[in-house]
Amino acid sequence: MRCPAPRTFLLFFAFCFLAVTNSTSSYPSGTCNVSINLEPWRDQLGFCVRPTARPYSSHSNHLSIDMADVKAARRTKFESVFVKIKNELIGHITEEGMPPEAIEWYSDNLQYNVPGGKLNRGMSVVDTVEILKGRELNEDEYFKAAVLGWCIELLQAFFLVSDDIMDSSITRRGQPCWYRKPEIGMIAINDSFMLEGAIYKLIKWHFRSESYYVDLLELFHETTYQTEMGQLVDLITAPEDRVDLSKFSLERHRLIVVYKTAYYSFYLPVACAMLVAKIPQTYQVPPSKTVNPYDIALSILIPLGEYFQIQDDFLDFSGTPEQIGKIGTDIVDNKCSWVVNTAIKLANPTQRKILDENYGRKDAEKENKVKAVFEEIGIRQAYETYEEKAVQSLRRKIDEIVEVDGGLRRQVFESFLGKIYKRSK
Repeated sequence: MRCPAPRTFLLFFAFCFLAVTNSTSSYPSGTCNVSINLEPWRDQLGFCVRPTARPYSSHSNHLSIDMADVKAARRTKFESVFVKIKNELIGHITEEGMPPEAIEWYSDNLQYNVPGGKLNRGMSVVDTVEILKGRELNEDEYFKAAVLGWCIELLQAFFLVSDDIMDSSITRRGQPCWYRKPEIGMIAINDSFMLEGAIYKLIKWHFRSESYYVDLLELFHETTYQTEMGQLVDLITAPEDRVDLSKFSLERHRLIVVYKTAYYSFYLPVACAMLVAKIPQTYQVPPSKTVNPYDIALSILIPLGEYFQIQDDFLDFSGTPEQIGKIGTDIVDNKCSWVVNTAIKLANPTQRKILDENYGRKDAEKENKVKAVFEEIGIRQAYETYEEKAVQSLRRKIDEIVEVDGGLRRQVFESFLGKIYKRSK
C-alpha cells in the first residue's frame, strides 16, 4: 500500500470524518470502514481506497476506507527502517571487536527501549518532509527522513531510560523499566549513554556528505541540552518525597514544559524535516521581506508543545482510565502540572491550605480533597478558556505564514494542531 501524498491527507481525513458522522453502521473502534462514494476523488485517494463489497446504490461505484490499515502500513514501513539501522549499529560494534555478550546486550538494549512507543515524533519527520516537498518521497528520500526520525526515537529512549532511574519508576510502556530487569540494574546508565551515542553514529554514516550535516549535529546537541535543563528544573521543583508548593507557579511550569518537552517533541522533528528538505535559513517573501523559516517554526511549535503538555496535564485530572488509558497520578506524584499551578493562582486562603496539606501525598482521601478544590475553583472552565485562547493564537501565527516555493507550508503546523485540538486521550 502506498502512503498518502501529503496534499491529500486533509481531504482523506475529511471524507473519513463525514463518513463516520453520517453512517448508522457500527464498526470496530479505530476503523472507518463505511460505504461512501469517493469515485470523483479516485485520482487523489486511489492509493488508500478499494471497491466496496457492499454498494448501497446501483448507480455509482463505492469505495471502502480503513484508516487502521493505512496507519498500520505507515508504521510498518517506518519500523522496517529501524531493522536496518539496528543491524548497522550491531555490525559496527561487532567490527570493533566487542565480545559476543556485549553485542547481545547492546542488541537487547536497542530492541527493548527504542521501537515500542507510539513513534509519533519519528514518523512526523517523514510526514513533514512529504508536506514540504509536496509529493511522495522516493526510496532514498524516505530512508533519510526515517533515519532522522529514528534518531529522535533514540533520543527519546535515552531520556526515558535515565528518567526512569531518577524517578525510581516501575514500568514503562507496559513492561518493567529497563533498569528494573534483574540482570540490568545500574548498567542501564551506560546503556542510556549508548542510545544517545548511536544518534551521532547514524548521522555521520548517512549525512556526512550533506551540506546540512553540521546543522544536524548542532540541532541534536542543542535540543538534548535544552531537554536536560528542563529535566533539572523539574527534578528540583517537584521531588516526590518533598512537597513544597511555594516552588510552584505557572511561570515555573512553563519553563519546565518548554525545555523538557516542547523543543525535542515538537521543534526537533520539524527542524530535521526542514533541513532534509533543504529549506534555507532565510528567504524572501512578497512584497520584499526576508524571513527566517526556522524562527517562524520555533515561534509556533514551542507554544504548540506547551499547549499539548497543558492538555495532557488537564486530561490526567479530568480523563477516565477508559478514556486516557491510565489512571491519573499527577496529584499523588507531586507533579508540577498546569492544573495545580492554576489552582494555586486562583485559590483563596482556605483552599490553598487544603492544597498544601494534601497535594503530593500517596493517600486516596487526600487526593480526593485536592480534586474537590480543583472543582470548586473551576479548573474545567479555566482550561476551556485557556485552550480557546491558545488555539486562536496558534491559528493566527499559522495564517501569517507566507508560502513560497521551497519554503514553509502552513499544512505542517495545521497537521500538528489538528491532531491535538480537543483530543480526549
